[in-house]
Amino acid sequence: MMIFFIVGLIVHVVFFLSIFDIYFTSPLVHGMTPQHVPLAPPAKRLVLFVADGLRADSLFKPDDNGTGRAPYLRSVIEESGTWGVSHTRVPTESRPGHVALIAGFYEDVSAVAKGWKENPVEFDSVFNESRHTWCWGSPDILPMFAKGATGDHVHTYTYPPEREDFASTDASRLDTWVFDEVKDFLNVAKSNETLLNMLHEEQNVFFLHLLGIDTNGHAHRPMSKEYLENIGLVDSGVAEFVSVMDDFYGHDGKTAYIFTSDHGMTNWGSHGAGHPSETLTPLVAWGAGVQTAQREGSHKYDDNYLKEWGLETSMRVDVNQADIAPLMSSLIGVPFPVNSVGVLPLNYLNNSQHFKAESIYANAIQILEQFRVKMAQKKETTISFLFTPYQPLSDSKQMDFMRNARNLIQKGQFDEAVSIRYCEDLIVQAMEGLSYYHTYDRLFLGSSVVLGFIGWTSYVVLFILKTHWLIGKRAACLSLGQMFLCIGLLVALFLMVQSSPWTYYIYCLLPVPVWFSVMREFETLASLVRSVPSLPLSKCFGYFLLVTFGIELLVVSFFYRAMLTLGLVVLALWPMVSGLYTKAKVRSLSWMLSCLFLAVFPLLPVVGREPDVNYVILFVCICFQMMQVVLCAYILTSTHSSLQLKQGLPLFNQLVSWLTLVSSFLIPLLSSTRLFRRLLSILMSLVCVYLLLSTGYEALFPPVLSWLMFAWINIEQETMNTQGSSNRTELSSTDFAENIDITKIRQLRLDDIRRSYFFVFFIIIAFFGCGNIASINSFDPASVYCFLTVFNPFIMGGMLMWKVLIPFVIVMCTFESIQVSTQLSSRSLFLVVLVISDLMALHFFFLVKDHGSWLDIGTSISHYVIVMSMTIFLMLLSVMTHFLTSKRILIGRKRKMHFR
Repeated sequence: MMIFFIVGLIVHVVFFLSIFDIYFTSPLVHGMTPQHVPLAPPAKRLVLFVADGLRADSLFKPDDNGTGRAPYLRSVIEESGTWGVSHTRVPTESRPGHVALIAGFYEDVSAVAKGWKENPVEFDSVFNESRHTWCWGSPDILPMFAKGATGDHVHTYTYPPEREDFASTDASRLDTWVFDEVKDFLNVAKSNETLLNMLHEEQNVFFLHLLGIDTNGHAHRPMSKEYLENIGLVDSGVAEFVSVMDDFYGHDGKTAYIFTSDHGMTNWGSHGAGHPSETLTPLVAWGAGVQTAQREGSHKYDDNYLKEWGLETSMRVDVNQADIAPLMSSLIGVPFPVNSVGVLPLNYLNNSQHFKAESIYANAIQILEQFRVKMAQKKETTISFLFTPYQPLSDSKQMDFMRNARNLIQKGQFDEAVSIRYCEDLIVQAMEGLSYYHTYDRLFLGSSVVLGFIGWTSYVVLFILKTHWLIGKRAACLSLGQMFLCIGLLVALFLMVQSSPWTYYIYCLLPVPVWFSVMREFETLASLVRSVPSLPLSKCFGYFLLVTFGIELLVVSFFYRAMLTLGLVVLALWPMVSGLYTKAKVRSLSWMLSCLFLAVFPLLPVVGREPDVNYVILFVCICFQMMQVVLCAYILTSTHSSLQLKQGLPLFNQLVSWLTLVSSFLIPLLSSTRLFRRLLSILMSLVCVYLLLSTGYEALFPPVLSWLMFAWINIEQETMNTQGSSNRTELSSTDFAENIDITKIRQLRLDDIRRSYFFVFFIIIAFFGCGNIASINSFDPASVYCFLTVFNPFIMGGMLMWKVLIPFVIVMCTFESIQVSTQLSSRSLFLVVLVISDLMALHFFFLVKDHGSWLDIGTSISHYVIVMSMTIFLMLLSVMTHFLTSKRILIGRKRKMHFR
């Protein structure tokens, strides 16, 4: 079992990681030549304001009384600047948002997990191309742009991380600190000749990162008074800073200003996914080189936002977030970031047609350079006769594009119908070519993974059949082994000739030993074919249809949580269909009622709700009166009350919360190993932690789930009784720590497929019942306020992950109990579970389509990652729950413990 566990774990980790190599590889290439615009830029310096977490509607939409929340920026929109909506991409987090804004490319999604402050890969940015950049703001954002810059021309000034406190009495002080520091900096520069000279050089950038809005949004929600007042504070701060800048530079009219946001925020105070409130951010530009306010013209939008925002008469120009980087580069005359995939929004420029044509031409060549490097890299790692180039942009067509565009500009044909439109067409072709080469190996790698997946699942099925129902002999290994060894060598040689990355060897060679193991069990498959006439075919076919329907139900439930309600209603009818109701009415009624009560939770909203600790108190009053739970309820209520009064997180509450978390891992080990006593101890310990991590109705979820789990244990015992099992044991006398009599371990039955399916279904219920890690924005940051309020993404993420896993552990412990009470080998039942979860993962893998929208692809990929993560977690949790149930810490005397 240990060998199988280790091998299975390795195989699933490989399958899990493969999706990142196939779909989440870094888009960056290196070796391109920076592209300059050969004309004088309109601005000498640029100021970039990024209001972290600011939604477009929160800025543009007037108050109920019709007045704007940001009067200064509103006047810029109506009189002196150009505005629009900047469309961000998933994940809508601070790091990828700032990378898109300042570097012009959409960072590899997995880079968010690789480092918040450090750069997983080197990239170029507007800051790097500038002569000098001065940055003020958060210590989580600024260092990554300073680290990636060449030389020491990016200067950062950050406040201490402790200031990023969600319990702060006034989070807007983060923004006040930035504005005050910048003004002090300019005042000091007046008496510092060296600094003054640097500030008067061209191609300088000032970056003001304003985190207060985001912090207030997380702590109080975007519709709160604190959030909206923070917008007004930022608006007045921008107005004052513009005045200070103009005075400092003698009103020379050479400063360009851009105000935007890295991401928005949902109504419930989170972000990370693709809701419009997260992906629609404001963009306002004004100053040197920027088009002044225009009346509404040919740019029409059918989203009704203009009317809602009261801006029907002002021309709106939307952009993709990555387009802001080339806009900033063009305004101050620095090269476009070499990794940028942004397209210069010409409607924001107030300059000659010649300047626009030269700028868009440089933009096109900069993207074409990336295409060329990408093509060369792929050509070097592909055998020549197998290489398929991107036909619409061959070498000759590239030269024609460049030559014709250059000739049109030289002839003075600058209008958008000629040279500018020609360059835009070249950008479109180069972008499609970049995507083509970036996804060049997806089919090859995907096929290898699918081949390995099918082989692994086939091997597990054959192993189950051989172990429990059939007697088969392994095929002769010598010739078979030699054949698969040759296949492995040929695959390795093919990859070596192509200079493939080392990970390709893992994905492509893994199917070889897997299918070798399958072919060794050929005799088992032959025995199955021979035994078909003697099998109860109608019953087997019925089980096959039920399992197929069940797996499809689980797959659909990932997209529609209400399907879990349907599944629970169907499960509630199981005692009636199976005849158990007539033999055990009380246990059947408990099962039916617990299923129906639990069926309510998938219908309740995961997100979009306000914290309501009254649900938590209701849970305490109804379900438990034990001292620790009452204490945790008090801590939760006290903490949220203190935060609402802006009195911070009480130290006593924080200490009790952390002690409760730590003790939850130890207290169950001190309890009796009798089945129900141990399960109750585990439940109480986990519920206390879950309670502290709750903000609303989800506090009721663990007790209702536990009720169903206890009912499941009892009704499975009744099932064994109806089947006339001679090896059954009474639940009240079952002890996890007892030795298991090997002679009493029974073989798998068809009914065990149902047990395995129930387990997988309950695991999905535990996952989606009131939480969903597939959607980053479904988590409420208020969940961790009993433990900490100072922003720390890794500790907060870890706490939220444990909140998700607590229902998992409850179901796993129940499954362990059922294995013991039904006298079934842990390995046997878990193998069936493994097959079901692998079939689900394979289903999601096939749902991923390259030609769908990025959000659709990302959804299917996230579901695949969830199922694979769930499978790996189940393998690890099986060891953890076995330890929780069967181990006991004894003080004062020794006792030998046994593991099954």
